[in-house]
Amino acid sequence: MAPSRRRHLLLLAALLPLSFAVPFADLSHSPPTVSEWAEPIGQRKAPSPPPTPFRRLRDAIIERLWSIPPQSRPKPCHTWQSAAPPNYRTRFGNDVVLRFSIQSDDELKALSDAADTLYLDVWDVSREWVDVRLSKEVVPSLLALLPPSLATAHTPLMHDLAQAPLSVLYPWLRLMAAMFPKHARLTSIGLSAEGRDIPALIIGASPPDRHEGRRKTIIIAAGTHAREWISISTAAYIAWSLLTGYGEPHAPDITEVLDHFDFVILPVVNPDGYEYTWSTDRLWRKNRQPTTLPFCPGIDINRAFPFGWDGQSSADNPCSEEFAGSSPLEAVEAQRLIDWTSNHTGDADFIAFLDLHSYSQQILYPYGFTCNFAPPNLEDLEEVALGIAKSFRLTSGHFYSVGSACQDSATLDKKKSESKSLFPQGGSALDFFYHDLAVKYAYQIKLRDTGTYGFLLPKQDILPTGIEAFEANRKQANRVF
Repeated sequence: MAPSRRRHLLLLAALLPLSFAVPFADLSHSPPTVSEWAEPIGQRKAPSPPPTPFRRLRDAIIERLWSIPPQSRPKPCHTWQSAAPPNYRTRFGNDVVLRFSIQSDDELKALSDAADTLYLDVWDVSREWVDVRLSKEVVPSLLALLPPSLATAHTPLMHDLAQAPLSVLYPWLRLMAAMFPKHARLTSIGLSAEGRDIPALIIGASPPDRHEGRRKTIIIAAGTHAREWISISTAAYIAWSLLTGYGEPHAPDITEVLDHFDFVILPVVNPDGYEYTWSTDRLWRKNRQPTTLPFCPGIDINRAFPFGWDGQSSADNPCSEEFAGSSPLEAVEAQRLIDWTSNHTGDADFIAFLDLHSYSQQILYPYGFTCNFAPPNLEDLEEVALGIAKSFRLTSGHFYSVGSACQDSATLDKKKSESKSLFPQGGSALDFFYHDLAVKYAYQIKLRDTGTYGFLLPKQDILPTGIEAFEANRKQANRVF
């Protein structure tokens, strides 16, 4: 065996146990400044040399861990089902998901009041429909509270899918950091309510001629709501694509973007809730923090941020799916995210924030807490959002709508001078990063689908969703650059 090949195999043998054994705590005693996140690398020469045995084995491991087909990426799926097959009708134990078609403000308010009365889990809200999960036994009680027009204006929607639990995700992140040491650094932004690390994979490249200073940085957050599994796998796919694309002749724009920007990938902001969806309740939404009611734990992290916080409406109801805590920042994970980003504003110029969620295929910009105030750079926000939506459409054929986050749950009466949200939207990470941290381009992106499967997206949609989201992020970064 040639000495170079022997060195490659020995290096791989040394890296793999390390990547699966090193705890996050060992990586996060001294979180790096943004300027330290990536070591300087020299200019790459094209064309690239043939893949080494180490690289081929490395790629095979990555592909196996994240279910990526070897050698090539599949073409995005262009097919679309208007209805789920019978064996995929939504069932979670004895639960069903009903989609109510909304025609008026009165219908929307009646459904909102009924959901509050029965403590129902509202999955998605738009100006045309509302998706509600409930036990089959509760359906008659709900219909009895609704006007006759809604009692017949509902249809049942969508089983579970293969995804990566924390026991796979954490080692995978360590593997990425170990295999791409010049481009990636793994750290923890802090501990969750139950003491789990909240991982952050920092990806970037520092050209030799770059002067020290604040580095333009894009934050991609996912897994804030535990049941939105597709957001977690999508964030991981974006990280993998950035790392494997740097320096490659077929992707010069990725190299250029990483030469000028750093990416902070937060694949699972809510690790406690995510773990709970694997062990106990697949459709759990909140974190697992204790509340004033021992039998109703959990705070909605995406309603716990201080700007526009409107938690008074749910402060006395910890059992609510949208419980925002009794005061702003009561959710531990929201506080950790704010502390970490605030500590890095001196060496990082946070220019974009992408908050990945599901579902409904929407690209939303600030504000979420009210429709009565427009963002100062509304035109720029809309222009970039429309570009992202176009990229989704060109990549996969899937249509993503664009609009203000407040309109996502506003009343239907367009003649009114004020739009009032009946479903809570205040205290979001979107509004906080845009307003309090002055991030110019802040978006909440709701990934596939539009309700056929909802949060239970089939396995075959995981990779296409990651591909289209990466391409959209790639175009957005180039547009901002």
